[in-house]
Amino acid sequence: MTEPIRVLVADDHPIFRDGLAMLLTSVDGLEVVGTAADGVEAVAAATRLLPDVVVMDVQMPRLNGVEATRRLAVDAPGVGVVVLTMSEDDGTVFAAIRAGARGYLVKGAEQEEIVRAISTVAAGGAIFGATLAQRIAEFFAAGPPQPTDAFPQLTAREREIFELLAAGRSNAQIAAALYLSPKTVRNNVSNVFAKLQVADRTEAILRAREAGLGR
Repeated sequence: MTEPIRVLVADDHPIFRDGLAMLLTSVDGLEVVGTAADGVEAVAAATRLLPDVVVMDVQMPRLNGVEATRRLAVDAPGVGVVVLTMSEDDGTVFAAIRAGARGYLVKGAEQEEIVRAISTVAAGGAIFGATLAQRIAEFFAAGPPQPTDAFPQLTAREREIFELLAAGRSNAQIAAALYLSPKTVRNNVSNVFAKLQVADRTEAILRAREAGLGR
């Protein structure tokens, strides 16, 4: 007999969390081995229980789902993560993928779609909702943005923050989009200013626009 797929559900809304756990328990071939109410609990439970898949919300207290996914990629690399959240903006989607998520669905997805995502990730594959999959395909088909080649002195993280800065995002907005702490964003912005030898945000944006960023 095939072993059931062991699932951990992480979501800070108890009604949704318990409802999803109950729904998945009713599906043949799935076994819900635990639940978590925030990112810290999710990481602790996943490293202890080693489920096949964690169904992970993004907006959770203490530790968000993106950072929890990033930690699991290091602490429990055999555990697959399917993000199930309200947000489908590009910043959240790509932050989750970079963190190691192999599935991404928006809340409201049908039961069949959620079960298929869990089964696919448990088998070592990756799956994303149809709309998101199209956007991801277009992003990678376009290749890396060429303007960033104008600033080879910047690290990948600094370039990422610089691009958002060039688009007129505030530090708080950049932190929210990339799921970083405000302090991390401030430090990286300072590094960018130093490496580009600019005095302030306005001068940095001008340099970026000259290179084709932020238009």
